Amino acid sequence: MQAGEGIISKPSRYPVPETLERLKSVLGAKGITAFALIDHSGEAAKVGMKMHPTQLLIFGNPRAGTPVMQASPTAAIDLPMKALAWEDTDGQVWLSYNDPAYLKHRFGLSEEDVKGIAGIGGLIEQALV
Repeated sequence: MQAGEGIISKPSRYPVPETLERLKSVLGAKGITAFALIDHSGEAAKVGMKMHPTQLLIFGNPRAGTPVMQASPTAAIDLPMKALAWEDTDGQVWLSYNDPAYLKHRFGLSEEDVKGIAGIGGLIEQALV
């Protein structure tokens, strides 16, 4: 598994597209909007390049994200929230997302500021069941 500072990656037993469909379903049930899906591997294929399945879901809710951006306007670079479903070289699918604790630290936010986005881990877990 590849890692990056502040990124949490959870294994998925589902293919990349199904992993994100499951997440979209969980998010929708909570009133969270899925804004866009970017198919990185699909775009690579259009220019004759190969990469393992990799798709990014951009999602959010203004009630959760606005307090973060009010407290630190530059936090908007990391919002809306994102989830990356990707397949590694061994065929394992992962679902990765920004750790809210990392965003709290990165932007000097309070617990109150990040309370709206703090539950993302639970939603990710629901999608992976």
